[in-house]
Amino acid sequence: MREIEGVFYQSNAPKNVDPANIFFVQVDATKCEACGTCDEVCPTGVIQAINDDGIHQVVNPAACVNCGQCLVNCPFGAIYEGVSYVDEVFEKLRDPNTIVISMPAPAVRYGLGESFGNPTGTYVGGKMHAALKALGFDYVWDNEFTADVTIMEEGTELIQRVQEQGKKDARPLPQFTSCCPGWVKFAESFYPDLLAHMSSCKSPIGMLGPLAKTYGAHEVHVEGKKIYTVSIMPCIAKKFEGLRPEMCDSGFRDIDATIDTRELAYMIKTAGINFNELPDVQPDPVLGMSTGAATIFGNSGGVMEAALRLAYEVLSGKKLANPDIKVVRTHEGINTADVEVPNFGTVKVAVASGLQNAAKLCDEVRAGTSPYHFIEIMTCPGGCVNGGGQPIDPALRASLFQNAVARITKRFAHRTA
Repeated sequence: MREIEGVFYQSNAPKNVDPANIFFVQVDATKCEACGTCDEVCPTGVIQAINDDGIHQVVNPAACVNCGQCLVNCPFGAIYEGVSYVDEVFEKLRDPNTIVISMPAPAVRYGLGESFGNPTGTYVGGKMHAALKALGFDYVWDNEFTADVTIMEEGTELIQRVQEQGKKDARPLPQFTSCCPGWVKFAESFYPDLLAHMSSCKSPIGMLGPLAKTYGAHEVHVEGKKIYTVSIMPCIAKKFEGLRPEMCDSGFRDIDATIDTRELAYMIKTAGINFNELPDVQPDPVLGMSTGAATIFGNSGGVMEAALRLAYEVLSGKKLANPDIKVVRTHEGINTADVEVPNFGTVKVAVASGLQNAAKLCDEVRAGTSPYHFIEIMTCPGGCVNGGGQPIDPALRASLFQNAVARITKRFAHRTA
């Protein structure tokens, strides 16, 4: 076990295994104080007390969506990550015969700075790209590129689904987003009858991995088999996604390794890089370009907003005077909106932050009472910026600790009364 940015990790790099059998998060029973905080934030109930003392464990990896909300909210730091590729990534960076590609997600650049003393939410994209170069990555290709591709694919699919209603073999509405791996696993496990509503699009990283080893490899004149792709995510569930057996469209493993924001910060510090003094650097060409629509993917409602921009312009034939569709931005709960599209009519949308809220919308769809055309779901409250792989907020942990101690004290007093 290794401590990284206040979180313990098992140092391993699983290959060719069924990710459904891996504990991506687990409780260290020697540190668990039975406060029950993990119970409150777990969206599936898979983390449970296993004895009379209230010590908790993730009891079944198949039912865990790997969101890591239990980990970031544990007041005692008792929950650890079960998968880490850090050692292997360092090894590949030292190998002159391997071309190592970094693929950072939009939300990473808004969380990474916290590990270097910057205020919460500080944008450090330019320094992040520079740090990746300083670590030895051969190419910095950005997941924001394929976030834009996702918008074009997912928005086009939504338009097609809307237009084909009433026809034979029309795909059902509403269409669900398919970017969040925790949500996808939740739907597969608990709402398999609704999978036809899921967008057929892969997530941005699911697209960038194979693009890097095919189109990208061709453009930089490198054999795909020599490329080693590193997905850099705010999310523990992305480690599960990277291991999914179907992720091999390039003819190789599309994603060779996945690290989270905390692990990237650890690698930068271990390499002795002065992060805050780095210049701002742009990602490399070919697979590094992006728009503002890609950046907002990290927030709940961002995928919806970006897709609606495309759908509005295609369906109406007009450009949006103001691309900000703030009505769909959601920090918590469920947000619904009717978006008027000229020459088409009303597009009804919903955005759910958190899987407990997602379940409410899924139940409506299952019952045939859902009025929506398009539903965005993010597993983590507020979206990827609050993912389970982001830096741990010391102030939040201190507050959670105080609340947990008060709860434990009250429970102890009740037992001894």
